Amino acid sequence: MQNKVYVGNLPYRLTIEELKAHFSPAGTIVDAIIIRDRQTNRSKGFGFVEFETDEMAQKAIEMFHQQELDGRTLVVNIARPKANNNERRFERPVQEAQETTDEAQDDNGDTM
Repeated sequence: MQNKVYVGNLPYRLTIEELKAHFSPAGTIVDAIIIRDRQTNRSKGFGFVEFETDEMAQKAIEMFHQQELDGRTLVVNIARPKANNNERRFERPVQEAQETTDEAQDDNGDTM
């Protein structure tokens, strides 16, 4: 199902209620969220709107992509599934890992 849209470049003071009201002309909204910084609780300027049907989500893209909201040009696309945590991690280069194991240490932390 592709009934959820990503909405980027949101005004930072926009509320969830305002987001829902803005996108409601496209169809029935099931859920809406604005992503916030964990430490400051401030908006990160993007969010997601989930519609009842795929067609409603497509209509929202057609209606609102590149449209202005409070002086900001919105970016509206079909939301992609969240990446698995393991896919986002960087692997340590093999050479660095090998150098670490080459320097064996005794119990006191001294190089042997």
